[in-house]
Amino acid sequence: MRIFKYKTFEKWAKKQGMSNADLKKAIAEIQKGLIDANLGGDVYKKRIGLHGKGKRSSHRTIIFMKIQDKAIFAHGFTKGEKGNITKNELEGFKVMAKAFLSLNDDQINILIGKQHLIEVL
Repeated sequence: MRIFKYKTFEKWAKKQGMSNADLKKAIAEIQKGLIDANLGGDVYKKRIGLHGKGKRSSHRTIIFMKIQDKAIFAHGFTKGEKGNITKNELEGFKVMAKAFLSLNDDQINILIGKQHLIEVL
C-alpha cells in the first residue's frame, strides 16, 4: 500500500511534530480495523497520539483511503482547534477522495513531481 500526504497536510503535520512513522502506524491500525470513523466515500477520520500523549488529547486526521491500494492524508486538526469537520467540509472531502483515489500511477507521479503529494516512505 502506498501512503501519501497532501501538501497542506504536510505543512500542518510538520508544525505538529508528526512523523512518517506516526502516519504509517495510523494506516496499519486502520488496516487492522481500528478506525475512529468511516465517514463514507472512502473518507476516514483517525486520531493520532503524539509524543507519549494518549489519543484523547490527540490530533485528528482526515484520510482518503482504498484498503490495500493507497491512502492520502488530506487534512489535520487538533481537538482544541475545532471539535469536528462540518457537513460541507465532509462533502468536499468526499469529492476530493473520489478524484485522488481514481488516479493512476503516472498521474500520481506527476503530482509528486509538482509537490502536491508527498509519498510517506
